[in-house]
Amino acid sequence: MSGTGASARTGTATGTAAGTATGTVTTKVPARLDRLPWSRWHWMIVIGLGTVWILDGLEVTVVGSIASRLSEDGSGLPITDAQVTGLAAALYVAGACCGALFFGRLTDLYGRKKLFLITLAVYLGATALTALSFSAWWFFLFRFLTGFGIGGEYAAINSAIDELIPSKYRGRVDLIINGSFWLGAVAGALLSVVALNTEFFAPSVGWRLTFALGVVLGLVILLVRRHVPESPRWMFIHGRTQEAEDLVADVERRVEAETGRRLPEADRAITITVRRSIGFGEIARTVFRTYPRRAVLGLSLFVGQAFLYNAITFGFGTILVTFFEVSSSVTGYYFAVVAFGNFLGPLFLGRLFDTLGRRPMIAGTYILSGVLLFATAWLFGAGRLSAVTMTACWCVVLFFASAGASSAYLTVSEIFPMETRAMSIAFFYAIGTAAGGISGPLIFAGLTSSGVVSDAVLAFSIGAGLMVAAGLVAVFYAVAAEGRSLEDIATPLSARAAEPDPAR
Repeated sequence: MSGTGASARTGTATGTAAGTATGTVTTKVPARLDRLPWSRWHWMIVIGLGTVWILDGLEVTVVGSIASRLSEDGSGLPITDAQVTGLAAALYVAGACCGALFFGRLTDLYGRKKLFLITLAVYLGATALTALSFSAWWFFLFRFLTGFGIGGEYAAINSAIDELIPSKYRGRVDLIINGSFWLGAVAGALLSVVALNTEFFAPSVGWRLTFALGVVLGLVILLVRRHVPESPRWMFIHGRTQEAEDLVADVERRVEAETGRRLPEADRAITITVRRSIGFGEIARTVFRTYPRRAVLGLSLFVGQAFLYNAITFGFGTILVTFFEVSSSVTGYYFAVVAFGNFLGPLFLGRLFDTLGRRPMIAGTYILSGVLLFATAWLFGAGRLSAVTMTACWCVVLFFASAGASSAYLTVSEIFPMETRAMSIAFFYAIGTAAGGISGPLIFAGLTSSGVVSDAVLAFSIGAGLMVAAGLVAVFYAVAAEGRSLEDIATPLSARAAEPDPAR
């Protein structure tokens, strides 16, 4: 091996028949990963893991776009517009919450790689069966199961991304990856325009093809994802120390060959006690007793963004049709513009989360988007907006809101200990999304479908108020995690066991 800082594994580690170590291990794996320059290997991680958000965006947008068509005669489903944007949307989010909790626990126990392959398989199967829906109950069931797979993706993939990406780039990469949801939204919006055109496809066929395309894209991603490795951080804590060392050494050789330069020696080591699992009791104590301020921060960020985004995403087409008499066959064009504006937010603002810092950027994007949404609600209530200007207002609001929403996932994936990472992501996603993402679509569908302007203004104002409130929480509680190792932000529980805190 080249002299790139391979860590000498010191301590009292012993081997087992299963090839895992037990006892205490000292390793430089985290420092070696964090000091890597950006390389083709990192691009493989981003493409293999991050592209699933494109599928999520495609899924959510397609359902919002096809709502009006599904409720029309000849669609092949006896279902109403409000059921699609309300009940079906809420079931999708409920499935995502359940999937996050179920697969989040398995991700911490059995590894990131196993679970991000399984969750994608669940998504593919459920989406394929959604395309074959013959009744409302079948459609509702497989919307729930599709969300179940997507929820598991959030926990498994955000864990793996943060543990594999160098600390210098972690903020911007995480934000852009989560923001890529909106590239899928653009594709879903434009796809729905074609698929819902009855000159090309029958009313009962076009919407099915949109789901089928999601399956095709998912299969392509699955092929790429097979080459993404397990997280070395997860491996050494679970006793697979030699595998972690070998994996990092291989990456170092690739990077040195690519750059033509020798990597500097990693100068920081961490000592951990190998642990196979962490109980729910210890996870709960860690999150709520050791880090109560961080727990409040995570919940606030997720509730604010979940209500705003799930309500808007699932109901945007209905707003255009109900209040501006836009034809359901062209709402996709409007949404494509809004979705692209959403992606530009993390793309252009992401770097500032690593340079200017987490606290000012998280607080700033939440508060500013909330204030702008209040202004949009006032203009809408005063009758000063058209379909075009309403879309322009949403673009401005969501440019900032999308960066803030993406930072919620970044925040909860980096501010809690390694052993609880996937479960923490799952918990805050599930609780925050259940509060805002299930109630949001149900409340929003009722308010917007009424056709009463004041009802829609109320819905906008609730979303804006929650975003501003979350931003104020971030002003006081956000963690300055920029450029810092994950182990510095939150000491692994295994390290505490190896080196007891004298204050305890």
